Amino acid sequence: MVKRRIVEILRSGQPDESLLIQGWVRTKRELKGFSFIEVNDGSSLASLQVVMNQDLPDYEAIIKKLNTGASVEVTGVLVPSQGKGQRIELKAETVKVYGEADPETYPLQKKRHSYEFLRTIGHLRSRTNSFGAVFRVRNACATAIHQFFQERGFLWVHTPIITASDCEGAGELFNVTGLNLKDIPRTENNAVDYAQDFFGRPTYLTVSGQLEAEVMAMAFSNVYTFGPTFRAENSNTSRHLAEFWMVEPEMAFCDLDGDMDLAEAFLKHVFKYVLETCPEDMEFFNQRIDDTVLSTADNIINNEFQRLTYTEAISLLEKADVKFEYPVSWGLDLQSEHERYLAEQLFKKPVIVCDYPAKIKAFYMRLSDDEKTVRAMDILAPKIGEIIGGSQREERLDVLEKRIIAQGMQPEDLWWYLDLRRYGTVPHAGFGLGFERLVQFMTGMGNIRDVIPFPRTPQSAEF
Repeated sequence: MVKRRIVEILRSGQPDESLLIQGWVRTKRELKGFSFIEVNDGSSLASLQVVMNQDLPDYEAIIKKLNTGASVEVTGVLVPSQGKGQRIELKAETVKVYGEADPETYPLQKKRHSYEFLRTIGHLRSRTNSFGAVFRVRNACATAIHQFFQERGFLWVHTPIITASDCEGAGELFNVTGLNLKDIPRTENNAVDYAQDFFGRPTYLTVSGQLEAEVMAMAFSNVYTFGPTFRAENSNTSRHLAEFWMVEPEMAFCDLDGDMDLAEAFLKHVFKYVLETCPEDMEFFNQRIDDTVLSTADNIINNEFQRLTYTEAISLLEKADVKFEYPVSWGLDLQSEHERYLAEQLFKKPVIVCDYPAKIKAFYMRLSDDEKTVRAMDILAPKIGEIIGGSQREERLDVLEKRIIAQGMQPEDLWWYLDLRRYGTVPHAGFGLGFERLVQFMTGMGNIRDVIPFPRTPQSAEF
């Protein structure tokens, strides 16, 4: 007997095929002389209907066990469906129950549950339609990302999760230590004696793999990272996670224009791949979550992104017939409301803003000739604001040293990063994409905690 995935059966299964399925019961309906169950194995949004006649061995005993949530194995023959909404169904010949689910205590029943409730049962929420669709789309996004870079000859590099550097200089870091917190060794000045710690110095969970990716780009030209990053930011919002995934390509012999070109092509590729791979799931989001999901995807795929400088963006915002909550003036960073106005109302498509003031950007971004701006860029998307941030990196040793000092950092702490400018420096550029932001944007889900299997947020590390 051939085992088949339900998604394949629904798409291409034919009457009279004999096959085996395994999955979980979504619903059960008992009639006189026969019963129906819906079985889902996670491969598709839709379930496969199974028809069981009372002449099945141990019919009565099995039916009692087949409650929502029970795991089953069914063998049988595909037949044309007599009901509406499905083309075929499986006429059962044998049914095996692997694990029962008590209907009195199983928390997922045939009704809509709030996302807040489902977060409390993170070990079961993936069995719902919404989260099944989310995680299939998340998987397709990840596949598309690797496909995009691999087809272009990029090397996937695994940058460290434990690091001694703060890439962004923001200080929102989780400390990593092997010290006994009940008896912390101290120096003569009563400071923590990190010389006795596991690594002999302060270390942290990484906030970005960018600096290490630059190391690898100086040997392999084009590389990308795709892995977990961490921010110890005490934010309980629908946009923040303490643990999230980042995609960070880095390209040697590349300037900001090349960086923007790649970022635009990248987003178009991922959206196109997901629409082709998960059409039923994307239609579900469009119907149940946000009725602009498909039009937004089409907007990304079929439009050239608008490009303008930060200075031009500020000018447009100052002229806007809109009252913003946050002030607009040259030198201040753009807030989400400003970014969304540009993308949603003014241009009605993705916008790339470049050449930001140097004082509000990181030390590694290349200083422009005017010495007031840096060669940085953000991609602003409708409904979410910034989705990609990147820059041309500062490849000049003397300028980089001055920028590090100006931001209150110590050049000797980044001696290895400066060495990249001493030995064979080249113009190079890259960008970062928050993976969960991408999945949230693509699916229309309102809370970023609902697009990652096990969200890590302040006071929450349950699963």
